[in-house]
Amino acid sequence: MAYTEHKEWDEHYAGGQGFQQLGETEQTLLAEHVPAPAEDGHALDIGCGLGELAVHLASMGYTVDAVDWSESALARARSDHESGVRWLRLDIEQGDLQPLYEDGYDLITLRLMYAFLGDRTRVLEDLGRRLREGGAIVVITPLAANTPAEKRDIALDEDEISLLTAGWEQIQRFDVDGLAVVILRGPRQDHAEVAEKERPTAHAVTGACAVVTDGSGRVLLGRSSSNMWELPGGQTESSEPFEQTAVRELAEETGLIADPADAHVLTMLWDDNHGVPRLTAVVRLTAFSGTPTCREPAKFSRWEWHSLHTLAHLDRIFAPSAQALDAVWPGIIPGLQAARAYPHAIDHPSVDGEPAEAVRLRQEMTKAVIGGGWAPSTPVQEALGTVPRHRFTPESPLAAAYDDNLAVITRRDQDGQATSSVSAAWLQADMIESLRLEPGMTVCEVGSGGYNAELLAHVVGPAGRVVSVDIDPHVVKRTRRFTAEAGSGRVTALLGDGGLGTPGHVPDGGFDGCIITHNCWDIAPAWREQLTEGRYLVLPLEIHGYTRAITFQKHGNLLHARNFTFCGFVRDLGTGFRTTPVADLRGGELQLRFEDGEPADVSGIEDALRGTRHELPTGVTVAGNESFETLQLYLATTLPGFCRLALDRNEDTGVAAVPRGAHAATVLGDGSLAYLTHVLVNDADTAEERRTEFIIHAYGPDATPLAEQLAAAVRSWDLRVRGHGYPQLAVHPAGTDIRELSEGLVLDKRHSRLVFDWDAEKL
Repeated sequence: MAYTEHKEWDEHYAGGQGFQQLGETEQTLLAEHVPAPAEDGHALDIGCGLGELAVHLASMGYTVDAVDWSESALARARSDHESGVRWLRLDIEQGDLQPLYEDGYDLITLRLMYAFLGDRTRVLEDLGRRLREGGAIVVITPLAANTPAEKRDIALDEDEISLLTAGWEQIQRFDVDGLAVVILRGPRQDHAEVAEKERPTAHAVTGACAVVTDGSGRVLLGRSSSNMWELPGGQTESSEPFEQTAVRELAEETGLIADPADAHVLTMLWDDNHGVPRLTAVVRLTAFSGTPTCREPAKFSRWEWHSLHTLAHLDRIFAPSAQALDAVWPGIIPGLQAARAYPHAIDHPSVDGEPAEAVRLRQEMTKAVIGGGWAPSTPVQEALGTVPRHRFTPESPLAAAYDDNLAVITRRDQDGQATSSVSAAWLQADMIESLRLEPGMTVCEVGSGGYNAELLAHVVGPAGRVVSVDIDPHVVKRTRRFTAEAGSGRVTALLGDGGLGTPGHVPDGGFDGCIITHNCWDIAPAWREQLTEGRYLVLPLEIHGYTRAITFQKHGNLLHARNFTFCGFVRDLGTGFRTTPVADLRGGELQLRFEDGEPADVSGIEDALRGTRHELPTGVTVAGNESFETLQLYLATTLPGFCRLALDRNEDTGVAAVPRGAHAATVLGDGSLAYLTHVLVNDADTAEERRTEFIIHAYGPDATPLAEQLAAAVRSWDLRVRGHGYPQLAVHPAGTDIRELSEGLVLDKRHSRLVFDWDAEKL
């Protein structure tokens, strides 16, 4: 029998025992099929035991990390071998793998140990992500056909070999000395195939799926005799409640014990299989005891705990199980056909569980955000360090979920455009700080997802409340499920047009803060009207296409800007959505975008673009690490005839030098245009010494005066605004008489009049 406890392995090695020695045929296969690269070849030997294979890999030219969970094995390996091998004590299944080489490996070996893994599929997928391009995983294992029955659990049969190789682009197999040597390259990222069984018998129409997660937040799935992954579950017996069915089936199939009081019916799924109606209860279990074992080998060959972000890439998933997983974690399996679902309106307690790696990565993310100056207050710092961000992006690997500078896309439209995301952590922290919240406050969030709402809920504390609204039913469903799974219970998620605020859910006196998490072309009146006097609204506002997260303070019907942050969000999908007027030039190679206002007359510009390009240096330079974000808004709000020039790089003929990744600030004249670009004038090793100069390009009969006008504006910014920050900005309701407006330059929107004051003494 195979050992199941770490203590048994320590005793095995401490007692002087080992394993089958590395054979010459194995060495020959390794040399032939996975030779070390000429330079910088790194290998990882999992379950290294006494280190024989690790030392051999070092002799082949690899720099080797050798991993085992047995301290006695590693002690003997260090004593027996004088080599450059780095010996690491790690639990490859449950431990934090941070000590491994962060740049990945050219070769990963698992010799005589793969059969001892509980969660083989997850471990192999995780290891595949650590391979360098062209790298290989080599599994060397005994075969069941060559192994005595009493030692069956140390070997793999052919079905298990097939499961091992599923999901890899290149597979090589060699049978030597009673062992199978399997070489895997190119982990595939195919979406999971949702599969069906044969037509069910007429009485198999009602049943339950049990969804259970371990202490690391991984979900339990079994490999069935139909060669697909399934949740524990089965049909109901007589008048048995669905909760009891889930608990009973869990025990019968896996040996795990749960109390029906910890079983919660989330939803009922209806579908049919070959014309037979099928009703499945999705039962979420919040507690259990025991270790999964294969209690019904005729039905299941094994049970494994799976990381949520890997579910989309499993080879085959039983259809009701896939739908049940989606009911708990909406969107976890992309492209899944929607099921007829009947949610059960009963809340269940939040479910704990996260891997050690998530804790470490959250600490690192929090430290990075604090170090960047984005989270100066203790409540926001504690929220970042406490709320499990990865549980609100279950389809993402942990490293992506906790990248402090990464917005995680969670939903796209049919054209592939992002419609919902979890914004970068530093930006979320900055916007929450801008609300200046205190314990017990009530906050409105427009644009859901769950994580940002839970950060807010943590900041306002047990006596506080967050009301979150989104126009997308799928996003609201995710928010409700994720906040139920991993939340505080202080978030209310509503379906509705966020441009209307949250009618019917506004506290007496209004909200103490309002945060908008999508790009806004305008400021909806409801956001101001539903806000408490003197409190703060923060939103990503588009100003001629340039987006800034602006913090406004309410004073009666006025909003006064208090802070600006450079940012970008997904677009508004509600009543505030606005299609940008555009004018195509040169067959679509160029495009003029009129982000605010109506399109100007562009007749004659096509002819102008066929003429001479005039170039006018401004004399204004910036360093490689210097922000010039105020220049964009200064030009947009002070220049008449302002628009932006975009370039389709697939059609680029070189007629315009639009900066990569940006639209060029542009002014129009009669059959003429001038736009702002830049050139490198002083290359250097450091960003501080590198200098780039702003240049004006212009076309048409009025090219010279237009270029001079634009250059003058750049020089004015350099002299009057640069280094002083953003302008004074006041927002009045639309229709406000010009005589009642604040002093400054006016930009009219549908619902509001924005007044910018660039007086340097006021900046």
